[in-house]
Amino acid sequence: MPEVLTVRALVLSVVVLLAVVLLLPTVRAVVAQQAELSELRQELAEQQEEKADLENELARWDDRSYVIEQARTRLRFVMPGDTPWRTLDGESVQEEEPEPGPVQTPREDQGENIPWYTKLWDSLRIADSE
Repeated sequence: MPEVLTVRALVLSVVVLLAVVLLLPTVRAVVAQQAELSELRQELAEQQEEKADLENELARWDDRSYVIEQARTRLRFVMPGDTPWRTLDGESVQEEEPEPGPVQTPREDQGENIPWYTKLWDSLRIADSE
């Protein structure tokens, strides 16, 4: 009887080993395909999110105020009636703190009989000299 058990055990172990050898590549392929499938699903979700963002961006261009704002910032367009200002050399300008209090013009000592345009010209000269 012991020989029968060993022969049966040997046959059973050969069958199990053969099943493992035959099924191992299939199981490995299934696991690899599941991993690839999960990566593709994640990539699909990211691309759908990017698509939604791009569709939102495209929908913003239907708004006239957004188009005007983009034309002003990107292309530096100006609407009729606007006064454009552009700094030519922003790094060369040094900001100085003005002294608090009213600005004294040289002609204020002469009294209140000074015409307004003279006061304006004097204030421009003083502002330009500082």
